[in-house]
Amino acid sequence: MKSIRNVLVVEDEQIIRTTLREFLTSEGFIVTEAGSVAEALALVKQKDFSVAICDVRLPDGDGIQLLRRMQQLNSDLLVLIITAYATVENAVEAFKAGAYDYLVKPVLFDDLHHKLERLFRYRELFLENQSLRRELARQQPFEDLVGSSKALQEVQASIRKIAATSSNVLLDGETGTGKELFARVIHRTGPRAHEKFLAVHCATQPVELLEAQLFGQRQGVHSSATTDQPGVLLHAGEGTVFLDEVGQLPLPTQAKLLRAIEFQEIMPLGATEPVRVSARIIAATTRDLEREVGDGRFHEDLFYRLNGVKIRIPPLRDRLDDIPELVEFFIAKYTQSLGKRVTGATSETMRLLMSARWKGNVRQLDNAIERAVIMCEGTQIEPKDLPPDLLGVGQILPDTDDLRSALRHYEKLHISRVLRQWPDKREAAKRLRLGLSSLYRKIEELGLDL
Repeated sequence: MKSIRNVLVVEDEQIIRTTLREFLTSEGFIVTEAGSVAEALALVKQKDFSVAICDVRLPDGDGIQLLRRMQQLNSDLLVLIITAYATVENAVEAFKAGAYDYLVKPVLFDDLHHKLERLFRYRELFLENQSLRRELARQQPFEDLVGSSKALQEVQASIRKIAATSSNVLLDGETGTGKELFARVIHRTGPRAHEKFLAVHCATQPVELLEAQLFGQRQGVHSSATTDQPGVLLHAGEGTVFLDEVGQLPLPTQAKLLRAIEFQEIMPLGATEPVRVSARIIAATTRDLEREVGDGRFHEDLFYRLNGVKIRIPPLRDRLDDIPELVEFFIAKYTQSLGKRVTGATSETMRLLMSARWKGNVRQLDNAIERAVIMCEGTQIEPKDLPPDLLGVGQILPDTDDLRSALRHYEKLHISRVLRQWPDKREAAKRLRLGLSSLYRKIEELGLDL
């Protein structure tokens, strides 16, 4: 991937600037000159340069500060700093600011040419690496969807069909099922993967702020609107806007969203002319939108616009086969971030996790494993490391087919749970409908650790 050899020379001394331009042009570079900070910034806003050669001392500012501002405007820009004072402090400051290298006045042409050639080779490798990463992400769009259950495979099959289009999508699923993650996969798998993905939660802010965030606002529409704001539907360009909990949008806002979908235009707050938009919308909800329509809380036309392409995200209880893979994934995630040496979970812990109800779905499992990694004292997560409210939520599956062993397992589990809840053995015996002496005998027979 050959880079266009565009070079911006920022130097206030006309003689040096002209000399550099003549030399670089003779070596095949396309050179643009600037004599000040203001001129350089204006040029960077207008054109994408590959490299900037920038003097430290300029008449209207500091070259190091200019470096930072230019890289804010063009993150791919590589900068060579020119300084008349080659000190360690100057070099360190330049590198901290993001400079690729530095030159000392008077500039030696051989040195300059060598550094530029090396810099362009680095840039070509960097751009090639970025391209390969994008291609890899396009070829492996489902790598973030951990699991291999039938339920997950069915969702992936639907995503493959839908993602190739530009149609709007509705994701229906319980809290904690990972709807935003699935939305990102749809975006990354589709033809607009290189465009922006912007997420908005529709239930966490006042209506005025939400509408300003979605549709934008004009300067002066209220006291805090000091500049024009484009809104995410416009700012996303041809990318994707993810609307989480779309069912909680107020009815007037729903009508504006419907117009954005039907006519691909929005009216920013305080504007007098509509603005065209082309973003794809992926909406998500935990509510029954059909019932919401019947109750008058959701716009019927918007429902049909969104419900045409619908994917149901399965709850964790419908994809229990994925739990071992999810547990392994979350353990790896938190051992790295927390600096622990946890390598897995005991078989008893895994059976407990497989049998829990998981009302909070994958998010609850994520939180449970994070807590377990923190609490774990060895290399294997044990049941005691899990959140207390999880213990007893499900029944640990016995590792046996023998009925008597299974009954003994459940009896031990049940009595242990009751004793944890009612430490007074007389009260526990009453709850279990056992005599007190029978309870003591069971405790001894089952080897319960109190």
